[in-house]
Amino acid sequence: MLGRVGVWAGGADEWPVAELRRAVAVAEQLGYGALWFGETGGREAMAQAALLLAAGERIAVVCGMADVYARDAVATAAGVRTLEEAFPGRFLAALWESHPTLAQEVRGHAYRPAVEMLRAYLEGLDAAPFGPPGRGGGRVPRLVSALGREVLEVAAESADGALVFGLPVAHTREARRLLGPEALLAVVQLCVLAPDAPDPAAARRAATGLAAAAMPNRRELLRASGHRQLDPPGPELVDALVAHGDAAAVAARIREHREAGADHVALHVLSLDGPDGPDGSNGPGVPERAWARLAAELGPETMGRER
Repeated sequence: MLGRVGVWAGGADEWPVAELRRAVAVAEQLGYGALWFGETGGREAMAQAALLLAAGERIAVVCGMADVYARDAVATAAGVRTLEEAFPGRFLAALWESHPTLAQEVRGHAYRPAVEMLRAYLEGLDAAPFGPPGRGGGRVPRLVSALGREVLEVAAESADGALVFGLPVAHTREARRLLGPEALLAVVQLCVLAPDAPDPAAARRAATGLAAAAMPNRRELLRASGHRQLDPPGPELVDALVAHGDAAAVAARIREHREAGADHVALHVLSLDGPDGPDGSNGPGVPERAWARLAAELGPETMGRER
């Protein structure tokens, strides 16, 4: 369903709808297997997924952070089943336990411990009665967006697999061990892609910024795995978290994740060229040149999907 390599549309909530549609067309034409997006404070996930799916013909669309406080389990089950009926085999949701601030101050819910909430929510998905006409309910396909061991164990017990966002290859290896051999393991790799005449210092500065932004949700997990220079992240940790440099450096990191047990790698790309506007100029929107460079470097065999 997903192919081996996808792209994470990190700015999707800031893009106009026309740019969302362009993102799907670009990613599909370049041969990526899936386009991923998140759900925090922008568009509602199921509505955004419908916009994206309708703009493509075969590419999968995955909400990598479907907030469990945004919809009850019955609403999520109905949404996923509706999208599956309309776009068979092309939509998947990874459930995310949210943050206390988002759950309580933005959405007005009482925040529950992550493992407790996810277990209850997954049980609710299985019990949800609604489905497309004449098709009954059926199990709702789902991943769990997981960082730590306990949430990965929930994914192993009650989901079809897990998404791991922005962690080193060593964590991919551990996630595969916890999930077992059959579950789907997708990872998001943070990338800084340098332009044709790369400035290594600029690429490292950008990579350090990305690594620092990832620290709040990963600090204790990284500390427990042996990393010491966290605030600010030291060079070794930056290199472990962010693939930076040319397209070959990103391709090498994809291979490492796959050798460690990942089935699919989604690329969250920051390009030092800047994003491309629909008229070919630099501006907010799809990083088309960067996606194209990476696709050319990877080739159809690595991508795992025909163009």
